[in-house]
Amino acid sequence: MPDIENSLGLENVGKVYRNLDIDTLIKHAVDNEGAKVSSTGALMIDTGIFTGRSPKDKFFVNQDPSNKYISWGDINQAVTKDVYEDLLTNSKKQLSNKDLYVTDVYCGASLDSRKSVRFITEVAWQAHFIQNMFIVPQTKEELDNFKPEFTIYNSCKTIDKSYVSHNLHSEVYVVFNVEENCAIIGGTWYAGEMKKGVFSMMNYWLPLEGKLSMHCSANIGKDGDTALFFGLSGTGKTTLSTDPNRALIGDDEHGWDDNGIFNFEGGCYAKVINLDEKSEPEIFGAIKKGAILENVIYDENGVVDYTDGSKTENTRVSYPLEHIENHTPDMKGGHPQNIIFLCADAFGVLPPVSKLTRDQAMYYFLSGYTAKVAGTERGITEPVATFSSCFGEAFLPLNPTVYAELLGKKIDKHNVNVFLVNTGWTGGPYGIGSRMSIKNTRACINAILDGSINSSEFEMLPYFNLSIPKTLSGVDTEVLNPRNTWEDKEAYDETAKKLAGMYIENFKKYLTLESEFDFTAAGPQL
Repeated sequence: MPDIENSLGLENVGKVYRNLDIDTLIKHAVDNEGAKVSSTGALMIDTGIFTGRSPKDKFFVNQDPSNKYISWGDINQAVTKDVYEDLLTNSKKQLSNKDLYVTDVYCGASLDSRKSVRFITEVAWQAHFIQNMFIVPQTKEELDNFKPEFTIYNSCKTIDKSYVSHNLHSEVYVVFNVEENCAIIGGTWYAGEMKKGVFSMMNYWLPLEGKLSMHCSANIGKDGDTALFFGLSGTGKTTLSTDPNRALIGDDEHGWDDNGIFNFEGGCYAKVINLDEKSEPEIFGAIKKGAILENVIYDENGVVDYTDGSKTENTRVSYPLEHIENHTPDMKGGHPQNIIFLCADAFGVLPPVSKLTRDQAMYYFLSGYTAKVAGTERGITEPVATFSSCFGEAFLPLNPTVYAELLGKKIDKHNVNVFLVNTGWTGGPYGIGSRMSIKNTRACINAILDGSINSSEFEMLPYFNLSIPKTLSGVDTEVLNPRNTWEDKEAYDETAKKLAGMYIENFKKYLTLESEFDFTAAGPQL
């Protein structure tokens, strides 16, 4: 693309480093940005004050026609066009008269559904992160013909000094303008804002095209059978989808179009707090040259202490998918045979595995349940239910029922089996019971994937009306029905009623919406 400087919408641009090779980006980060190299060759950087996303500082411009589709509220906050213009001017002023890194990439491995995105930043390691996380054009012809459909100006070194008059929450801003196909970031260096920002936009674009966007991992078996794993943090989504017997399609964000499943990204972004080589060898082995470690603690020899969360518990690594040996090079799979909803039920009420009807799949997808345990956050002394619509509410610009309706249509069309798997507690709640063993969970997953669970004899779990197998190869029979694992059966019943009530109360918000479907009959009953 000739004369790229004039296409950036900035004044007096210095040098433009477009899609630099990783070696050069690493050198720039080390020489100019204080980055270090770990003992295994990974780049180590510090994201500053912000070591995670800043969801209260994320906004969409309120304008026609996108405001007719966006589900406004605490997740999708509105900002005026005038404020956006002020912030865009602020960001462009910061990026003008600078040497810049321009990174042109694709989001989406499906040629029919991918979007081309341009990132503009003045930080080398952020350009490296983008190349890790998205799909980089592989040929000079691809790059020469690249036309961005969406542009992100990352001016992390500036802030909004007028945030009070702009009616924002802080000096930080992450603002999306759907009509102008543009986003601006200011005040935060955390690179995950760029990753999840593009995911949010894919969650806007694709459903309006009749395609499903999903916060899930995916893998594929030797016979070509594809499986999806939905789950919030701590449920085992990444661990369970990383299977030596199945090729990884991706660990976090996927689309489902007429051709099948496809990864949005070209890499993985994994938590590394307490990372252990024995329990997660694939991720541990991926931390080498080309990977980026965020906010980790290390010694003078660059040896990382993964147990040290003194900077943040959200220490992370980004790496290209090819760092995982057993992966699908094209990052695609066929229409899934199985969908697995993962939850870590700290109440100890839900079974290790249950088979869902189509309507139950819709109910539990919209519910997006897991539970935080005592000690994970200040003030939490007993399990706390967490509901996140479609297992990714923070990134859904549209009403959650839009995604649920698409999922239902695809389940019907492709005759997909759906299961709920509890990786949480058994024999009692957190503090009394014990965590479900990896052995039992893996056996449940294997029975789903090889189809053997479908020949089991099932019984119904009270209150939740879930179909649970009476026996399952490789799984301790006594744990299949959670009530049987509790010494105090009355305590189980009371706790089960309590959790069922939480589900019912949470689902009421969908009954006030203008929706043609109501799945309360498929949910828990008291």
